[in-house]
Amino acid sequence: MPGFDPKFETPEGYIIAMTREIWEGRGVEELDHYYSPDIPVRYPGGFTIGNKPVIDATWSTLDEFPDRQLLGEDVIWSDDGQGGFLSSHRIISTATHQGDGAFGPATGTQLVFRTIADCAARENTIYDEWLVRDVGAMVRQLGLTPREFAAQQIKTEGGAASAVAPLTPATSPPAVYTGTGNDHQIGQHYGDVLTAIAMGDDSHVEATWDRAVQLELPGGVTAFGWQPLRSFWTELRRALPDATLSIEHQTGRDDPGLGERAALRWWYSGTHTGDGIFGPATSAPVHIMGISHAEFGPWGLRREWVVFDEVAVWKQILLAGPDPLDKMTTYS
Repeated sequence: MPGFDPKFETPEGYIIAMTREIWEGRGVEELDHYYSPDIPVRYPGGFTIGNKPVIDATWSTLDEFPDRQLLGEDVIWSDDGQGGFLSSHRIISTATHQGDGAFGPATGTQLVFRTIADCAARENTIYDEWLVRDVGAMVRQLGLTPREFAAQQIKTEGGAASAVAPLTPATSPPAVYTGTGNDHQIGQHYGDVLTAIAMGDDSHVEATWDRAVQLELPGGVTAFGWQPLRSFWTELRRALPDATLSIEHQTGRDDPGLGERAALRWWYSGTHTGDGIFGPATSAPVHIMGISHAEFGPWGLRREWVVFDEVAVWKQILLAGPDPLDKMTTYS
């Protein structure tokens, strides 16, 4: 890896070791070394520019969850053609809510939740980032619904007039990394089938997804098989009937011992004109920032991870008008 510290032999090794050093090794100040001074970091709830907000947010999270472990499940990466790469790092975290903070007074609750971080790196430095965490899973384990937590955020931030607006494609800061991934056929295939089902065409499900597919869905939901896959996208589409899926980044890989995998970063944008998982229709514009990973086997797509932040979705709905009823369903 030209330009990178020799101790890092692969992009996967760089991302996993650096993450562990910062979080579990408490080397937070190493962010001054690993992150560029003006890095844009986008997440469903908003964005930051620069290294200092990243350092401050990391310390705040560690104060609230001091025993957090970030267990790297996979790194799906693509070469940028200029000596760098874009990594899509899927992490499962374990943490105990031991300190007061963004998630309220300490409860002692033990949490498990997923995050996927897309990071652009070159010359031993991460210079652009997209971060999606399953906040819905976190707040449910703390005894709240995503709608209740979104309303709580708005109140804490001083009400609708001063609340931080969630990120949208229009408000996202310009990308420093402008690549769109690679042309590996499995990434293209996953992009095609995900776009089709997100747009309401599920006719290809049985030909593409393994009948025993394991699904990891927003809210910390684990499900198996074709029916919950169809249900998940049907319920999303019922709430946002005019939604379109726009893929921003698409990577496919076929590594020894790991098989064919793909990572997609996308926006699912539409109007909340349908009743259902996001309550009664409000006509609010909704933009869902999501990242998906897929793993393929001999009988098709056998494991899939879809991560987005339900709290950010609810916050958009609540900020757009009267509070909808707290009427959630599960993906079953």
